Amino acid sequence: MAVSGDGRLAVSVYDDGTLTAWDVESGRELRSLGGNPGCSRPAAVAVSEDGRMAVSAYWDGRAGVPDSWNDTTFKVWDVESGRELWNLKGHTGSVPGVALSGDGRLAITASWDGTLKVWDPATGCELRTLVGHKHRVDSVALRGDGILAVSGSADGTIKVWEVGSGRELRTLAGHSGGVNGVALSPDGARVASAGEDKTVRIWDTESGRELITLAAHSDSVCSVAWTPDGEQLLSAGRDGIIQVYAMDIDLLVSLARSRVTRNFTPEECRKYLHRDDVPPIP
Repeated sequence: MAVSGDGRLAVSVYDDGTLTAWDVESGRELRSLGGNPGCSRPAAVAVSEDGRMAVSAYWDGRAGVPDSWNDTTFKVWDVESGRELWNLKGHTGSVPGVALSGDGRLAITASWDGTLKVWDPATGCELRTLVGHKHRVDSVALRGDGILAVSGSADGTIKVWEVGSGRELRTLAGHSGGVNGVALSPDGARVASAGEDKTVRIWDTESGRELITLAAHSDSVCSVAWTPDGEQLLSAGRDGIIQVYAMDIDLLVSLARSRVTRNFTPEECRKYLHRDDVPPIP
């Protein structure tokens, strides 16, 4: 599921391959956007900030299909009319990840062929291919202005890209397994990654430095998402649990102070606040 930047519209994808647009406030179904007939495994959907455009990608999960995970389809939709604008193919492997810039002028897809592709959704033209990962690419996130993208791969790395040139800026390495999901904070300053190694990791986008490792799941982590204000991070794991993390230290301390009357121990600071010093009691 994807939600527009103003929070008014959501687009959901179902196992039969269809997409549906919803009014978030009322819960009313607005329209069906069609889908990919016969496809039982939708992979990803993204919506522009204004909710006017959506993009979707699919896995081909039909029984009896020889290469049943090799649907390379990427579709562009006009949400208001429900009309399919483009049905695009360029990858040679499944497309499990897709992202849109805030203004809807750029789209980027992540593929199991090990590449990412940048598209112009208005014309359906492929603009460039980003090459650098050594294994399949499972996820991608695009900064709102469309200048930077980050990708997560089964090779265990996250890569930061300059979208306009297709240049790889840096590689973030630290997970001991594949990276299933990535998300950029609203200001683009931090990257969150979801790993097969059961951890969520937070990185500094500019330096590539790992800031925090969160080990809150008992199984691999599937995806991560920031709240619009960037103060909280959510992660979903194969353990069936969604975790919510307070990323603003002052907020975290305030929440803890409301529940306990004593100060933190050094061990608690390292475990829960990810810092070595004990914050003073106000």
